[in-house]
Amino acid sequence: MLSTPQSLFTTSSQGGNEEPTTNYDYDYSAPCQKTDVRQNAVRLLPPLYSLVFISGFVGNLLVVLILINCKKLTGMTDVYLLNLAISDLLFLFTLPFWAHYAANGWVFGDVMCKTVTGLYHVGYFGGNFFIILLTVDRYLAIVHAVFALKARTVTFGAVTSAVTWAAAVVASLPGCVFNKLQWEDSFYSCRPSFSPGWKTFHAVTRSVLGLVLPLLVMIICYSAILRTLFRCRNEKKKHRAVKLIFVIMIVYFLFWAPNNIVLLLSTFPESFNVSDCQSTSQLDQAMQVTETLGMTHCCINPIIYAFVGEKFRRHLSLFFRKHIAKHLCKQCPQEVSAGLPVSLSEGA
Repeated sequence: MLSTPQSLFTTSSQGGNEEPTTNYDYDYSAPCQKTDVRQNAVRLLPPLYSLVFISGFVGNLLVVLILINCKKLTGMTDVYLLNLAISDLLFLFTLPFWAHYAANGWVFGDVMCKTVTGLYHVGYFGGNFFIILLTVDRYLAIVHAVFALKARTVTFGAVTSAVTWAAAVVASLPGCVFNKLQWEDSFYSCRPSFSPGWKTFHAVTRSVLGLVLPLLVMIICYSAILRTLFRCRNEKKKHRAVKLIFVIMIVYFLFWAPNNIVLLLSTFPESFNVSDCQSTSQLDQAMQVTETLGMTHCCINPIIYAFVGEKFRRHLSLFFRKHIAKHLCKQCPQEVSAGLPVSLSEGA
């Protein structure tokens, strides 16, 4: 994932050159036709992106509605969860454009090319940064519980969230600025036009901010959390918390590590001896798979960070019965009202 999804038309190339469908293998002085990569993108990416968009949009929208309507943003954790969901929604908003792009080329013009790319990157970096903040928030709440009573306020959460959004925008600027509309054989593409230096800088920055930094913070914070939990006398609560910690780390690594590895291989093909035509074609196909896998992480975020909590599940149940079940079961309003708390059945 550079400035647009890396699996869309942009392919790995020899000597650092970027060509959308045709690269040249200079060892044989013959064009490297990557028709299979292009055909796979046209056939597979639109339905996959659409599926990720629908499932992720529903989950993250529910998180936003419940946090605002039910929990009322009463703590710093709620503020971070809300901003994480908004980041994921920004990221997901761009997927219909990329799905259409995969099937038909870019038809939305240069301004939309930069705008959609900017939202894509802001959502991506913002999501990773807010996962870091949630990790630190858990660390403060468990390891430094007394200090956390004063520090973990809604105001502090709002201020740090504003700084985080600013950092996400700054991290997104290179990908947005260098992305532009280009004519490629028979279609328009929306892809980056990096110089070799900027291409290297952007790939390394993305890997550091998108994988290395979050994992490093998780390892440091969760190690301290585990040491604290192992001194906890409540065995059931301890085991549940330890299990959740490992799920968060393993899921994050499994979803994003493959894409970052493929990105580094495609950015430095000569260094890893994968610059021949067959190797670059395989890298392009691997990019399609690993990038889609990484995108689905924003669908998992609501489950891991929100829905696994007992209180959040209770709010979700009440929200569903109050706002959804009533409208889906208009023929049986008495039955629905009978199953609601008194305050909800009265419309409170």
